[in-house]
Amino acid sequence: MAPLEEQLIAIYIFVDDFLQAHPHQAHWRRSPNSTPRFSDAEVLTIALMQGVFGVATLKQTYRLVRRTFAPAFPHLPSYAQWLARLHALSPLVGRLIQAAQRPQQTQLYLMDSKPIPLCKPSRHGRVRLLREEGSAFGKNSTGWFFGFKLHALVHESGAVLCALLSAGDWNDRACGLALGWASNGGIVLADLGYRSAPLRQDLAEEADLLLLTPADATGAQRRLLSSVRQRIETTFSQLWSRFIDRVFSRSFEGLWSTIKLKLLHYNLCHAGLIPA
Repeated sequence: MAPLEEQLIAIYIFVDDFLQAHPHQAHWRRSPNSTPRFSDAEVLTIALMQGVFGVATLKQTYRLVRRTFAPAFPHLPSYAQWLARLHALSPLVGRLIQAAQRPQQTQLYLMDSKPIPLCKPSRHGRVRLLREEGSAFGKNSTGWFFGFKLHALVHESGAVLCALLSAGDWNDRACGLALGWASNGGIVLADLGYRSAPLRQDLAEEADLLLLTPADATGAQRRLLSSVRQRIETTFSQLWSRFIDRVFSRSFEGLWSTIKLKLLHYNLCHAGLIPA
């Protein structure tokens, strides 16, 4: 693995180059002429170091950066100030996820969802976390969970193209069309949870996508489809290694911001923009 300093520099260069090319992305400030001493690129660089350090929380990341790279951030604010700046930049992270992708050579995609549980099953009887913001009980192949669902559209190469966060009790088909809009048309592979004539028609008409599930193939075709779909499981596995299912946020904004940062770090690594 490359030295920590080398990875930090690579992350900073990517973010700063994007902001230099898109100066209008600083629109969140009250005054467009306001230039803080601690830049947006520095704010996001520290957050993305969570994936480099391999720690579970942003607070741990902040403390490690403050301890290890203090000379690189001479104007580092307090943790509360830094976190507030980070949440203000949440929309920008979504654009960076799209920017951290290599040109697509094929039009083959994979669609799936995974639970983001907010607690362990032993607390299901008394959990109240984020109920007012959409958390709910859902069920998947491993049983019941309480929380949200992460829906993702992944290119067959492994890059995450689009992600949505829904309540845990949402049907996967409800997010299918929104994910499909992030593609360039082609073929999307999904499991039986997405099998639906209306969804198939909507994807064909509005996203120029052909939806294929195991029910649409037989014999060798089904085995081929299954082997290709394993790639999205690999993608989710790599996201899980970044603690994407470890929930420490106490607001939907904080949860979604944290998840997007982990998706961005994954795409940066997948595209080779961060040295391994």
